[in-house]
Amino acid sequence: MIQSQVESYIGVLARSRVPLVDKKWAEIPKDIKEQIWEAVDMAFVVGQGGKDSVLSSAAKKWKDFKSTLTRHYILPYINDRERLSQPPETYKFIEKAQWDAFIASRVSKEFQSMHSQHAQIMEKLEYNHRLSRKGYAGLEDQLEETMPGVEIDRSTLCKRARQDKHGNIPDPKVAEKAKLIDDLQKQVSEGKVSVSGSNDVLTMALGPEHPGRVRGVGKNEEKKDEQKEEGKTVEEKEEEKKDEENTEEKQDEKEKEDEEKHDDKVNEGVDYSNMEVPSSLKSLCRYVETTLVPQDKIMNFTIDKEVFGVERDTFVLPEDITQFAGMEEIGVTVVAVYMSMVGFIDPATISANSGTIADRSRLVASRLQKTDGEQIFMMPYNPGRHWVLLIVRAKRETVYFLDPLPGNRVVNEEGKNIVNSAIKMYNSHIGKVGRKAPIWKTLQGTPKQPSNVECGYYVMRFMRDIIMDPSLAFEKTYVKGKDDAPYPQEAIDEVRTKWAEFVCLHME
Repeated sequence: MIQSQVESYIGVLARSRVPLVDKKWAEIPKDIKEQIWEAVDMAFVVGQGGKDSVLSSAAKKWKDFKSTLTRHYILPYINDRERLSQPPETYKFIEKAQWDAFIASRVSKEFQSMHSQHAQIMEKLEYNHRLSRKGYAGLEDQLEETMPGVEIDRSTLCKRARQDKHGNIPDPKVAEKAKLIDDLQKQVSEGKVSVSGSNDVLTMALGPEHPGRVRGVGKNEEKKDEQKEEGKTVEEKEEEKKDEENTEEKQDEKEKEDEEKHDDKVNEGVDYSNMEVPSSLKSLCRYVETTLVPQDKIMNFTIDKEVFGVERDTFVLPEDITQFAGMEEIGVTVVAVYMSMVGFIDPATISANSGTIADRSRLVASRLQKTDGEQIFMMPYNPGRHWVLLIVRAKRETVYFLDPLPGNRVVNEEGKNIVNSAIKMYNSHIGKVGRKAPIWKTLQGTPKQPSNVECGYYVMRFMRDIIMDPSLAFEKTYVKGKDDAPYPQEAIDEVRTKWAEFVCLHME
């Protein structure tokens, strides 16, 4: 979730801050790239080597943006000069002079010839995946979480990557291959078929792989075959290289289409008048439609130093608002903005993909050291696609764990190590020996979410209820067996209303 938000933010920056010019990324001025990096670095905790990754992502998104404009707003109207005289309504921020120059580059004979070649390549693409920005690595993380103890092999990844959100595979040809994969997996489990090395279920179902590429893994995980076949001529090797480049190009084109489908979802008009949402959220949704999306804008916030111990800038994306209105999964910035209304520990600094355990422990310790230790610290934590709440009492060396999912839940080991190390650093800072390890208490009597998307809203409600109780008797409130029913929707809507009212204050 956090990585997806980072990528969305990079996309906004790439579209709005990089000029629309017919140039390569290497030709873009360094100061513009530096501005993008600084904006991302201020909004998120980016790990070591993050600058190269951020700018590489910005380069791809800028290239994809130009491709989107070309395919959807220029080529279909190439003979309608009146239609092309102004930038699209969706991207009003594009300067007229840049738009005109970009149009001229796209209607040239050289570009038309190149585009025709790419179109022919796309027609030959088979077994398209539907992963959009998360890629195979993100899918594997998701499956490991939802299918604990099950080995996630290449054939499972390949099949799941081609399913829609309902678990169906629309393409009949691909569905036929998926059924074959299921049959082969069953035969392997029954001992009727054996697999070995590269001759696995996926190879049996789809046939031998093209040299130099491995199916069922992300593009960043591709690996070259170290054992080259002997006796190949230079011409054969050159031909294989060309084929491989064409395959990569086809996959890049498919990824662009998936990115555009995601953007189209955000851009789609929705009638919010009849939606069962608070009026303040309806106002925000209309603001998304009328201002944020057409102008490709985001909402910026500065969170006061008193909230997280250090002043920091953050933002809310259009999709953050529409997801929040639709009671979908929410990201770290949504939670951070809510916390700025109510000491806290910034969830963006400690959740998964926010740096090493040591780095995150030092950030937590730094926050604890700025108080007398008696203050409780609420720490929303997302180990990966799920929100929980940790409450830290540093001086008592006690941490409370609140999880809105039903069942006997245990804290993620990474989160536990982060907090334990932070408390040790705090003890060292105040000259206290301390316990061998902090005490962890699981408060199992919290209300439980009814499905798998409400965790963020529940954690926000937990924080609200704890803050509103002047006695801070949350340990008694959430004792095991006291109340594990879901919150009524009215209780969740109260949190959503407060969040929306606060965000509405920042509308321009």
